Amino acid sequence: MGRKKKKEAKSTERQAYGLTVLKASNRKIRQLKRKHEPEIHGNKLWTSSWLIMDFLEQQGLPKKPRVMEVGCGWGLAGIYCAKRHRASVLGIDADENVFPYLDLHAEVNGVKLKRRRGRFEGIRKKDLAGTDLLLGSDICFWDDMVDPVYKLIRRAVRAGVQQVIVADPGRPPFQEVAERCADKLGGITQDWAIDDQVKASGTLLIVGSLPH
Repeated sequence: MGRKKKKEAKSTERQAYGLTVLKASNRKIRQLKRKHEPEIHGNKLWTSSWLIMDFLEQQGLPKKPRVMEVGCGWGLAGIYCAKRHRASVLGIDADENVFPYLDLHAEVNGVKLKRRRGRFEGIRKKDLAGTDLLLGSDICFWDDMVDPVYKLIRRAVRAGVQQVIVADPGRPPFQEVAERCADKLGGITQDWAIDDQVKASGTLLIVGSLPH
């Protein structure tokens, strides 16, 4: 019986980039969905999170970086930073119903994250001060998000955040943000594809760089 349960548990988990990610079929995820239904597309892990992890695997991070993940959802990019790079991480999302999923994955991966409810417009320079790395996965999917996301990135640069990384499949609103960042903030874009531990592809917007 014990072996059967263990096999069933493994079939409802995914291992990649040193993380354990629970699938929708996992019993604990099913239990959460009965109690906490995300309202703003926070009902699963979005694949752009893998692009950020893969990029950071190659770029590396300084020791114990301070990371903020905005529109964090289940918080996997931040959890990756905490687990693999001993980062201090704050996850921010407008939908508090995603936090039980973040907390569960942090527990499964043996890390602790701070989290806070908030919208992009509500993240001020003083909140960003002291942050080394700002991350966002699939955070610009509607036209009316272009201004808030761009202005957040601009505030981050002005607050001294050393690097901003936003990942997206390449939606038009994201492309508009990327063009503004290239024009005004020195941002660059990189097409990124993974065909190893997971399969994912999209575009990374990168503003600034981190010391190593």
